[in-house]
Amino acid sequence: MEQSAIHIEHLPEQTHSILISGFDGWGNALDISRAMVSYLIRKLKAEYFARIQPEPFYRYDENRPLVKVEKGRLISILPPGGSFYSARSGDDGKALVILKASEPQLQWFKFVDEVLSLCETMGVRMIINVGSMYDNVLHSDRIISAIVSGEDLFSMLEQRNVLPITYSGPGGIHSTLHSEAQKRGFACVSLWCHCPYYLQGATHFGLLSELGSLLSFLGGFSLDIEELDKTWKEMNNQIKTLIEKNPELQAMISGLRKAKIRGSWSNVKGTGQKDGKVIHLKDFLDPG
Repeated sequence: MEQSAIHIEHLPEQTHSILISGFDGWGNALDISRAMVSYLIRKLKAEYFARIQPEPFYRYDENRPLVKVEKGRLISILPPGGSFYSARSGDDGKALVILKASEPQLQWFKFVDEVLSLCETMGVRMIINVGSMYDNVLHSDRIISAIVSGEDLFSMLEQRNVLPITYSGPGGIHSTLHSEAQKRGFACVSLWCHCPYYLQGATHFGLLSELGSLLSFLGGFSLDIEELDKTWKEMNNQIKTLIEKNPELQAMISGLRKAKIRGSWSNVKGTGQKDGKVIHLKDFLDPG
């Protein structure tokens, strides 16, 4: 009998209604995907209960293990992979499963089958994937687009001004998970945050706040986003200062602002510009 590629330390007793997944890698512009699930784990005091076995899914030459060495001694080695966490928001909140993982390089359909089989065991009914892409948007925008499995979900997202995606091109593990989950009867939502291509090297806490609020709305649970709003306010002031000192950036952002088209779902295509002036925020912003 084939051994499961998910090692379960213990299985939480309660039924979990939602899986929220976030991946490092291709769909993690401005660190939105990884940072969102990390924030959920911390704020909801989620408890680890299972991990993905790395050998079937990851190429170590592309996604190298992290090592810790102190004074000439190897302390630890951490292979790529992913972990599952169980969380509940408040006494009456829904129980959630949170998956924080690196995007696998190998056997995507086996990876997805393992994840969905665990979800079925735990009573999950909805799969929400979170991702982010670079796009021709402003840093002050908070644009989120989506792929969904049903009209009822479209109606919910319309209330929050989420745009349905029109796109043809390379896909990530998110699309495979969404497609296979939909075939197995799960309600599915893939949320994509649109990040300004001229900002790189830091986390966009404004988009994180918007995404956190949207997740709590979709999932019917409470999430405190005050910390995200405060951090974004401070970061936004620093970005404004940087732009004021750079005429090239001012001209580029002015051009984006003039070309901006509001309210058209068909214009959200995920075709972010990769050329042009870029701010590497980690070189400028106060890490505190």
